[in-house]
Amino acid sequence: MENNHSSTLGKALEINQNPMVYGTFAEIGAGQEVARYFFNAGKASQTIAKTISAYDMIYSDEIYGKEANGRYVCESRLLKMLEKEFSLLQRRLSQARGAQTTFFAFANTVATGDQGKRPHGWMGIRFQTKPNGAVNDIVVHCRMTDRYRLLQQEAMGILGVNLVSAAFTKFKDISSFIAHLTEDIKDGQVVIDMIRATGPDVTFLNTHLLNLELVRRGLAEAVLFSPDGDIVTVADTVYDRPIIVERGSFRPVTNSHLDLLSRGKDSFKTAFPKAKAPLTMFEVTMNQLQVQGRFDEGDFLDRVRALVSTGNHVLVSNFLRFFTLKRYLRQYTKEPIAMIIGANLLDKLFDEKFYETLDGGILEGLGKLLDSSTRIFVYPNKTENSCMTAKTFAPSTALQSIYKYFVERNWVVDMADCEEIAEFVSSEKIIQMIKNGDTAWLKLVPPSVVDMIKKENLFNLSKKPSSRKA
Repeated sequence: MENNHSSTLGKALEINQNPMVYGTFAEIGAGQEVARYFFNAGKASQTIAKTISAYDMIYSDEIYGKEANGRYVCESRLLKMLEKEFSLLQRRLSQARGAQTTFFAFANTVATGDQGKRPHGWMGIRFQTKPNGAVNDIVVHCRMTDRYRLLQQEAMGILGVNLVSAAFTKFKDISSFIAHLTEDIKDGQVVIDMIRATGPDVTFLNTHLLNLELVRRGLAEAVLFSPDGDIVTVADTVYDRPIIVERGSFRPVTNSHLDLLSRGKDSFKTAFPKAKAPLTMFEVTMNQLQVQGRFDEGDFLDRVRALVSTGNHVLVSNFLRFFTLKRYLRQYTKEPIAMIIGANLLDKLFDEKFYETLDGGILEGLGKLLDSSTRIFVYPNKTENSCMTAKTFAPSTALQSIYKYFVERNWVVDMADCEEIAEFVSSEKIIQMIKNGDTAWLKLVPPSVVDMIKKENLFNLSKKPSSRKA
């Protein structure tokens, strides 16, 4: 189907007028917002086999089964809905019209309400692109930012129609798919923080690059990769967990980066002796994914694969300033948060220019960053000729008393003394060693990453063609 719609109703009508597309809508939580567009567009009888909206929890559990976590607005519930409805559709209609029909099942489970309740939803579509063809899934998690419930429902309706339309539209690339998915939604109205596409007909929608595009376009503040490389929702993964996060470019990750994380765990135990075991993650910001002034998709995939091979989560974000990262994580957890930085970054952290856009300047920024349950763990910046720590760092004269306050409160803490560590090995140093043919780098990088660099030519560091796959 060509992309020739002009509005949300136009997309719905275009689907309704396609004699090959036939399916069901199952919506729980916020109402039949998506199905309503297809009914209002006209000719819905040509597209809709059934709509269902199981509001009552007992009814919903009876139809789709109970969730182990007791929740209804979650991915596992959505997947059960898609499986149930698509299976019913095939079982009841395959013999009658399977040879000339591409079936689909659309489902969503949504919680609307005031912002204090964090309105959000899961939606997805299971579909075929040809009669009796293979099954594909596209699953989306989003948060609604409108203040009023009616506007939230409207946004979910538009997004749902766009998703159904996207499933039956031919796209040339990920960028055009995302543009189609978000068309007619006002800027900032919806935060899409996870998309997952599976199936033989959507292989062009590489999940990693798909979600990175969300961050690049500002549709998501961040995306999170689990240690097995899957995209996971921050809300579910971070919820009520302590966190240790290390920021950097990690091109590639080095043993020094892992040492920081290990020492960070020890410092965390000292700072928060009663806290649960923390979730550890590396964070890479979008500006750090620039290579020679441009974004390289292959390089991004290399970095993510190398980082998750160390057994840690990876967060890709748009957060240029530390306090915005902390504020983002605080949406999902009240447990302690620790951020690991090199001592050389203290100069930037306590630079008033870094906070010029804030009404309260550096006091507002640091006040948003540091508190009794948030720490900055400082790793010595050790070179052949010098070593800087939190104790030896000297901010400008005007900020010395402020800095002293945070140090004396133990909110800015050294993780180690200069004598306890070796010289920090940066990613840049490893890259240079590889280019120079210095094999000493092999002992300075995690074994799993060494294997990837050697076998798959990560970061295109050698002249031979890379074997990586998007």
